[in-house]
Amino acid sequence: MPRSSHYTGLAGVSDDRAVKAGVLLVNLGTPEAPTAKALRPYLAEFLGDPRVIEYPRWLWWLILHGVILRIRPPRSAHAYGRIWTPQGSPLRVGSEALAARLQTELDQRALGPIRVALAMRYGEPSVAHQIEQLQRDGVRRLLILPLYPQYSATSTGSVIDAVADSFKTLRWPPELRVVNDYHDDPGHIEALAQSIERWWAVNGRGNKLLLSFHGIPERYVQAGDPYFQQCQTTARRLRERLELDESQLLLSFQSRVGRERWLHPYTDATVRELAAQGVKRLDVACPGFAVDCLETLEEIAMQNRDFFVEAGGQELRYIPALNDSDGQVASLAALALRHMQGWPEAGA
Repeated sequence: MPRSSHYTGLAGVSDDRAVKAGVLLVNLGTPEAPTAKALRPYLAEFLGDPRVIEYPRWLWWLILHGVILRIRPPRSAHAYGRIWTPQGSPLRVGSEALAARLQTELDQRALGPIRVALAMRYGEPSVAHQIEQLQRDGVRRLLILPLYPQYSATSTGSVIDAVADSFKTLRWPPELRVVNDYHDDPGHIEALAQSIERWWAVNGRGNKLLLSFHGIPERYVQAGDPYFQQCQTTARRLRERLELDESQLLLSFQSRVGRERWLHPYTDATVRELAAQGVKRLDVACPGFAVDCLETLEEIAMQNRDFFVEAGGQELRYIPALNDSDGQVASLAALALRHMQGWPEAGA
């Protein structure tokens, strides 16, 4: 009796599914609601990540659960409440829109089927859940694309950890590639520059342009994290593209917590100093954030706007992130296809 070309001895198991590639976008994450109750598990997962807080685990566990998770959730809930929309978290809504548009773009540009999915490093949908779902959908070649242009162990490194943990549970993991960073990708720099130029064309140009990146502790850079250098490179490339000098385009770092020294100059101190120096209109962009979120919409566009005005400035104008703009969609599609070269779906 001739043997069957497919093993079907186990119900539901077959090797004749259509094999395809997948792209998993990963963003930071968001609580499910702007409430203290929803913030506690989200902050526990985020701040409990040893990539984010590099303290001895026993000491940090006591600080996190004994102090921070008792105090911070109500404060964070208030901040999230200021930016929450009827559709939900701006980061989730914006990331979902970006994933949907990237799927459409890759459907048009790729040679074969590429499935795009979105995961959150903290919160839902989790990295593990989305990888399992992609595998059920027939994905055997997977590109991980963290939505962090500049690499840091606290962000992209943590995503790689989550992917590795997920792969440990899979009997037959897919082939894997990871986009480490895209801080100096020409398409990305061009998308940022054009976004700023379009915003200026509509709203006029301020006295200076400040690029505010998320900060990390200075000792992380001393330990070998390339984040600071990559932020500087992004700023330099944008400065060259926009034909500005160092007095017109400045660099700063936001979102520091705790008492240790973080990357500087600090954004809040910088906006106050600029106002005191006589700058009346300050434009701020955040090239480290692919999608608008708490750190851009509340911390920059609200908190730092108030700091600037209180110090004597007239207007701090926040220039939105790339979000699901044509420029970001096109640059991420090109980036993904370049990293997928050699796979049948992407071509040579």
